[in-house]
Amino acid sequence: MSKKHSKIFTALPEHIDELGHVNNAVWLQWVQDIATEHWNAVADPGHIARYIWVVTRHEIDYRGNVSVGESVTAETFIPEAPRGAQFDRCVEFHDASGKRIVAARSTWAMIDRESGRLVRIQPEVAAPFMG
Repeated sequence: MSKKHSKIFTALPEHIDELGHVNNAVWLQWVQDIATEHWNAVADPGHIARYIWVVTRHEIDYRGNVSVGESVTAETFIPEAPRGAQFDRCVEFHDASGKRIVAARSTWAMIDRESGRLVRIQPEVAAPFMG
């Protein structure tokens, strides 16, 4: 498992759906936000300049939700080594009591910015994220 990265998100009025809690699309945006923040905080600047990531799959389990003004702590980690051009990233969201209310597992693929092609994730790119 990788080193973890965390971030706090607060539900704003524009995040709330007709059911009175955070909309599913917002949870996905938060998954992308923390993944991007983790990459930018940990990756080598040369790698950030050379590569970009795209999602190929999301899987999300909802066990609870939050309402406007409530915050969640998101924690992201890489559960296992990359496979070719892809790796999985997990994001868990915990409410104020520490209960896990949403868990996501996404598959990301690395693309070379210049060529626009998928590229194998080299050990030196993955190393800063691995435990």
